[in-house]
Amino acid sequence: METRAQPRGLYVLFFTEMWERFSFYGMRALLVLFMIDMVRKGGLGLTDEVATAIYGLYTAGVYMAALPGGWVADRLLGAQRAVWYGGLIIAAGHFVLAIPCRESFYIGLILVVLGTGMLKPNISTMVGRLYPEGGARRDAGFTIFYMGINLGAMIGPLVCSFLGEKINWHYGFGAAGVGMVLGLIQYRLFAYQLGDAGKRLDPAQKTKKKDWTLLAAGLAIIALVAGLGLSRTIIIDPVQLAQNSIYFILGMAVLYFAYAFIFCRLDATEKKRLVAIAILFISSAIFWAGYEQAGSTLNLFAERYTNRFLAFTNYEVPAGWFQSFGGAFVIILAPVIASIWLFLARRQINPSIPMKFALGLLFLGAGFLVMTFAAKLIAGGQKVLPTWLITTYLLHCIGELCLSPVGLSSVTKLAPPRLVGQMMGIWFLATSLGNLTAGLVAGAFTEKDIDQMPFRFFLIVLVTCGAGVVLLALTRPIKKLTSGVQ
Repeated sequence: METRAQPRGLYVLFFTEMWERFSFYGMRALLVLFMIDMVRKGGLGLTDEVATAIYGLYTAGVYMAALPGGWVADRLLGAQRAVWYGGLIIAAGHFVLAIPCRESFYIGLILVVLGTGMLKPNISTMVGRLYPEGGARRDAGFTIFYMGINLGAMIGPLVCSFLGEKINWHYGFGAAGVGMVLGLIQYRLFAYQLGDAGKRLDPAQKTKKKDWTLLAAGLAIIALVAGLGLSRTIIIDPVQLAQNSIYFILGMAVLYFAYAFIFCRLDATEKKRLVAIAILFISSAIFWAGYEQAGSTLNLFAERYTNRFLAFTNYEVPAGWFQSFGGAFVIILAPVIASIWLFLARRQINPSIPMKFALGLLFLGAGFLVMTFAAKLIAGGQKVLPTWLITTYLLHCIGELCLSPVGLSSVTKLAPPRLVGQMMGIWFLATSLGNLTAGLVAGAFTEKDIDQMPFRFFLIVLVTCGAGVVLLALTRPIKKLTSGVQ
């Protein structure tokens, strides 16, 4: 591919991902609020515990679906077609969600999960393939792409929450579908600018009839289980399913690390690095278990306990608008944090990988400490100013920028070269595990136990900050395990 085509292709992917994130975060801002709203107002009338468990299953499913989504691209379609079909499935899911029917709600969620699993990993793969030479140009390309993600994350909740909360929930879901369609239109019109990036399958991979059979069998199983559940032939308890899924994911991770350590013929250095990855895996899961309270616990806090009236007016802003602060803060602070790391690196004092993870956890805990004090005011019978939530999102954003970009990079550096792909898949399981845990933790924050809210927020502070302190204490031993990897 010619170098001059790289920026044009990058911007095609930038706008596609921007609209996909518009859809994803726009729906995320509505999801729990819609599920707990009374049936007579158009909601599902679910309890907090059930609604947040479903939310956790949904967000965890998105990351788990990235594994088969990558396989479909590698073995069957190629990345370009996988992104196209994934986007179509996402749009279909949002439009199904826009149908005012309980059964269509669950079908829509399944479609969005499957479509995102196809689009999410493969669009990132294409960004990398636009810059096969690697180096600073690839880093710059991913930086621009990351800005697109957060631009969509900032705009989506503003549009979808306004339509969903102020007019009709299903209009908000429909708007998310329209956003994905806009992304697909520009992707289709300008896909030629991507050149061969992700267009063809790897020559080493040959599509076989059994691969299509395996895909068809997997989809048939999903359709069968969904059909049995919707027809109430089998009763699915979302809370129990979320709890069991946590054990399943943990078991998968433990078995894989044991398999790699014992049977993959790793040398001493590789085994040490594998132990380091396992420690970071646990830290990442703890981080996302707190961070992903944004769409559940913190969203409910905004809806129920935050004074959302604009100054000197009678207009109450939608609760979902607070979800936009995360994307906005990332756009503003990402260049600042990156500059700080470069500044420290020039002076040979750049924090190590475990120290950056520890900082991420400590900032996350600091955000929940703010919520602890806000909850004390709530327990006293008053609503609080929006500044409490905004400050929390600011601290969480700094924590995300300390941990999230470093996480993926650390896996590529620490994993044995022949296991990098598998390790990336396992790394996504940490995010999935965190999302599931976040949904279950959120279920404890009910209106009935409002006096317990400060304690429960403080418990999250103890867990996240405790994990951060442990990582700080282990920084030197982990650095020895990583054998000089920065």
